[in-house]
Amino acid sequence: MTEIEAAREEIDTEAGTARITWYEAERPKVVLAVSHGAGGGIESRDLQALAAVLPAHGVTVALVEQPWRVAGKKLAPAPKTLDVGWRGLWPALAKPGLPVLAGGRSAGARVACRTATELGAAAVLALSFPLHPPGKPEKSRADELLGAGVPTLVVQGGNDPFGRPAEFPEGSYGLVEVPYGDHGFAVPKRAPLGQEEALTVITDGVVEWIASLG
Repeated sequence: MTEIEAAREEIDTEAGTARITWYEAERPKVVLAVSHGAGGGIESRDLQALAAVLPAHGVTVALVEQPWRVAGKKLAPAPKTLDVGWRGLWPALAKPGLPVLAGGRSAGARVACRTATELGAAAVLALSFPLHPPGKPEKSRADELLGAGVPTLVVQGGNDPFGRPAEFPEGSYGLVEVPYGDHGFAVPKRAPLGQEEALTVITDGVVEWIASLG
């Protein structure tokens, strides 16, 4: 993968200062804005893979760090606070004047789904959508996913304890399964596909989906 130079921008929101790291395409057609989960940052393997691959396909990638993460805290705040931070930096994401695809992994995917229609997102990319807490399938968050109101793609690990692909309800969204992947898309060493192959499943799936949006 080619190393792409990134530009960082700090944005003041009502939830605190957020940060966007931009990976610019030469001739961008869309902006894909993706945020992290509740326990990690933009260094996650899936977000980094998207930032490395998508700009060559005309997609500017904006990796979003929520204010709690920028402030150095270890635990994410309540979902409503995450939504406030996301809303506050949306104008910066829309500033290039391109369609914005809202995305995120885990808790970030939930934020993207909850706010997509309100903010005018062109589509939603939900990475490792936490359909339910591990071991508690009765506590479903399917309504957030099904209520996104825009074209949506779920990318889910085959062994994700927060919801395996077969557990997802029927709906108008697309779903890409990363075989053997856990919630962070890590695959066990005994798996027939390697870690790089698993990441390629993610990036190929997202590139194909974005192209299909027209």
